[in-house]
Amino acid sequence: MRRWMIVVALLAFATALAASCSPGYVLRAGWEEARILAGRQPIETALDDTTISPELRGKLDLVRSVRVFAERRLGLDAGSSYRSFTALDRDTLVMVVSAAPELELRWKTWWFPIVGHLPYKGFFDFEAARREAEALEAEGFDTYVRPSAAFSTLGWLPDPVLSPSLRGDSLSVAETVIHEITHTTWFPKGHTRFNESFANFVGHAGAIEFFCDALADPVSCARARERWHDVRVFGRFFQTLHDPLAELYASDAPPDAKRLRKREIIEDAAARFRDEVSPELRGDRYRALDPEQIDNAWLLSRLLYYTRLDDFDALYRRYGTVKATLGAVTEATDGGDPWVAVDRLVGTGPLEAADGAQTAPGT
Repeated sequence: MRRWMIVVALLAFATALAASCSPGYVLRAGWEEARILAGRQPIETALDDTTISPELRGKLDLVRSVRVFAERRLGLDAGSSYRSFTALDRDTLVMVVSAAPELELRWKTWWFPIVGHLPYKGFFDFEAARREAEALEAEGFDTYVRPSAAFSTLGWLPDPVLSPSLRGDSLSVAETVIHEITHTTWFPKGHTRFNESFANFVGHAGAIEFFCDALADPVSCARARERWHDVRVFGRFFQTLHDPLAELYASDAPPDAKRLRKREIIEDAAARFRDEVSPELRGDRYRALDPEQIDNAWLLSRLLYYTRLDDFDALYRRYGTVKATLGAVTEATDGGDPWVAVDRLVGTGPLEAADGAQTAPGT
């Protein structure tokens, strides 16, 4: 029965991919997903396995606790996900390719059934990811290739927790689990930036509630609050880099002049991050930025996860809990544009974020 379930699941998975991807891409994705599903074991079984290190068993126990907390206290629906564990033979699950035109702040997107257009494409074949990026660069795109340790099939398959997702500290593990379960719970089609940014908020705020309230762990609680502060500082910085570039690209300047000014804006931003933004950070998670690594694809990939986090934080402070905030935003959206719903909830006046920063609709 388990074999047939995997076959049926993979047929559905491959059919969804086939509408927009090459046969080779579909076959590799289906094969890797089959390996993930076939290799999983219930978390309870893994916890009894003495061949697994105590550190890994501790993180699996944490996943189990966070999953229960996410459903009972945060109002999330994990479905059949994160009940099992699969150990992979590599540290990176997939390589994710993103792209944007050299002189436009506009994503290159790929269309997929169910979820619509997405501004990234994941590759289990790392060499194929490199070839995809090179082909896009030859077409004049800025490209960004990054590793990823987790993904969600949005409840279509029983996603196990994967060993690469457990390489981080306990706080990162909790944030990842809650982030991915948020996608399973609610994923408005065609609104990728909202989905990722909102899940980023829920992951961090949910981790704060887990460590501060459920566990009453003062050290982890303080670190969770510190990390959420830094994430929002980082998000504000990305917006200040986005705005002058958007203005430049909309101007009538010739392409060569735009390229020169683009480089100047990026170098100025990297210096500003070092001198002004970095001292505001409370943790050591974010390092200095290398201007040679920054381009449109890099920036948009960051904004995908860091858009309007202060607005989400302000609503969180208004409603008091993740569950209440989630309920308010989903109800206000009611099948429409979630960003419009956020605008409506925030209202016309500024709201105060947790660190005193002022945020207004659309900022």
